[in-house]
Amino acid sequence: MTWVLDCDGVIWLTDDPIPGAAGAVAELRERGERVVFVTNNSYPVRAVHLAKLEKMGMASSGDDLITSASAAASLVEEGERALVVGGPGILEALSERGVEAVEAGTRTDDGGFDVVIVGFDPKFDFARLSAATVALRAGARLVATNDDPTFPTSSGLMPGGGSFTAAVACAGGVEPTVAGKPFPALVELLRRRVGDIDIVVGDRPSTDGGLAVRLGAGFGLVLTGVTPADHGPLEPTPAFEAPDLATLVPQVLRGA
Repeated sequence: MTWVLDCDGVIWLTDDPIPGAAGAVAELRERGERVVFVTNNSYPVRAVHLAKLEKMGMASSGDDLITSASAAASLVEEGERALVVGGPGILEALSERGVEAVEAGTRTDDGGFDVVIVGFDPKFDFARLSAATVALRAGARLVATNDDPTFPTSSGLMPGGGSFTAAVACAGGVEPTVAGKPFPALVELLRRRVGDIDIVVGDRPSTDGGLAVRLGAGFGLVLTGVTPADHGPLEPTPAFEAPDLATLVPQVLRGA
């Protein structure tokens, strides 16, 4: 079987590992299951994601990590010019794609952009919003790495990439094309790089569950992230639900 695991809210909360997650991943690998990490967090570069996994006892190859930054970059053509409201992960993905990428609000932000790409951005301010607005009003298209309104941290829910995108889309007067889970760009990237997926595990039904539906995979919900234990009906309905990944893995393996 091939498993897709979300990171924030499943594997870790900010820099804190979720108890039992490393052991669950080790159990899957010992049984010969493939584990692929897929995150909507576009801010860190890939090496940071991989170093974090290794530090938490889940060392992985680059082939087993897919981010919404890579999905967003796949929607930009080589030779285009992109204005980025986001972090180094987006800039890295665009550079690998052969795209000229400029960070919004910098001195090189001089206009003439084909696309504005927005993701999680702790430096978001009026200058960055203004730069994106000007570019969009001049005809650039808008790509969002994801539309998650929040993301889970060890301090609770914080604004997610979708919150920044909402501000930019409103000011720019355009609708974004969303690249990350559960949208087509990431689905196609997964299919191309990984192949068939058996189960998607995440903490948010709209993104992780939606991805499972689009992949024709089972959806496993864990309650260590954005979905509370006292939730009502969910769409899509999880095939499996557990308090955490450590509990979910044996539950799925018994039912496989």
